[in-house]
Amino acid sequence: MIRDALSDRDWAILGTVAAHRFLTTTQVQAFHFTGHASDLSAARVCRRVLERLRRDRLLGTLQRRVGGVRAGSASFVWHLDTVGDRLLREASRPGPRRRSFEPSLHFLQHTLAVADLHLRLRQTAATGAIELLRVQTEPACHRRYPHLGGGLSTLKPDLYAVTAAGNFEDSWFFEVDLGTESVPRLLAKCAEYEAYRRSGVEQQASGVFPLVVWLLTAARRRAALSAAITKDPGLPDELFRVLAPNDLPALVAGGTP
Repeated sequence: MIRDALSDRDWAILGTVAAHRFLTTTQVQAFHFTGHASDLSAARVCRRVLERLRRDRLLGTLQRRVGGVRAGSASFVWHLDTVGDRLLREASRPGPRRRSFEPSLHFLQHTLAVADLHLRLRQTAATGAIELLRVQTEPACHRRYPHLGGGLSTLKPDLYAVTAAGNFEDSWFFEVDLGTESVPRLLAKCAEYEAYRRSGVEQQASGVFPLVVWLLTAARRRAALSAAITKDPGLPDELFRVLAPNDLPALVAGGTP
């Protein structure tokens, strides 16, 4: 039986790929092959394990590659295949079978960027600067809350995390922007966070409301979003942080990015 032959690491790889939907070979290596003597050794073992999982239909790869064919196996993008999906659903993830699809380039780039965010948090924790206590990917991080006029809305963060630094525990909602949405659209998402905060649902569940962190690579867009938030009278400045991705470790560790 394939199930009986799976190691703890195999199960962990399946779970991480399922949580993020798509991961590159390099990302799988960063999540699960960190205890090797060298990066070359880790990459070799990672490729061997992934090929075995693909052979057994536990994982599959997209037709689209990241970095092009010249990047070799490191350019593969992995997803759950039929056997892996079935085994995970039987083990701990009830629900209908997840159907595989070839995503758009924008969807794929954003999904991989969110996985990079998760990795950045894990790598920050590995330095001892923080403890990474909890991470929720989509859709587990989605939040339902009531409208003021009745009905329910759904807030959809890209990632939720709880970290600890020193004697303090912090909660975070993360949004990753790749420059494809207008600033007014980002501001509308900020208004959704404020509406959710005003509902009190999160505070009742956890006692606090997370800080909302926007990660934008372009300095001009960071400045534009920060200015728009400050000018909007319906948005409390203290609820949001707008950062470059490289500034994230300093923020979660309690420093000034």
